[in-house]
Amino acid sequence: MSDIFVGEKHRVKEAPRAASEPEKYHTKIEEDIKKVEKPAAREHIPGHTHNPLSSYDYFPDNVDFEIRERQEKIVLFLRKHPITNLRWIAITLVLVLAPLFLVAFPILDFLPSNFQFIAILGWYLVTTAYILENFLSWYFNVYIVTDERIVDIDFYNLIYKEVSDANIDKIQDVTYKMGGVARTFFNYGDVEIQTASEVPNFEFAAVPNPDRVAKILQDLRIEEEQEKLEGRVR
Repeated sequence: MSDIFVGEKHRVKEAPRAASEPEKYHTKIEEDIKKVEKPAAREHIPGHTHNPLSSYDYFPDNVDFEIRERQEKIVLFLRKHPITNLRWIAITLVLVLAPLFLVAFPILDFLPSNFQFIAILGWYLVTTAYILENFLSWYFNVYIVTDERIVDIDFYNLIYKEVSDANIDKIQDVTYKMGGVARTFFNYGDVEIQTASEVPNFEFAAVPNPDRVAKILQDLRIEEEQEKLEGRVR
């Protein structure tokens, strides 16, 4: 019998339809984007931090880049894990302490005292340059994921940098690799992205939480496909 003849008390209620995978992903990304518009809610987004030296920031504050479009929202801001700096920091400590050994090994005794001072001063100037070069290289080599594309900024020196980007819908495959005791213990690794753009391969090297980064990229790709199906244009 048709449902129109069934009383309200006896009408069978249909179970709510489970959301499809694209819909679930779409809802998750949209909810996080809406939280960004509310500073109070943004504080509760996992992975969000105000630390300017952070290597993993989900929906970061006060981050921008030159080719960003007006309505484009930054989803992820990444740089190499801080633990990768230990090597040059250890070398820096050796360089800083090296002049102290001149007392035990007076290799500069053949020089006048004034020249010895200039030699030591020159040593520390070179050490300072070494520190600045390594720190700036770590600080400014960043990877950015927006709701529209991925951006790889390679900083070589103060007057030269290289910026590569690819749209989210050009992503074909995302994989991540973690190997070794240090990477497993500190939870960082490489995220490799294959695209159909002019730059076929992107690599986010030694970034924290590589599994989360890969998952977010996959979510954004699914959301982009959902937008195309629904005919939504940003």
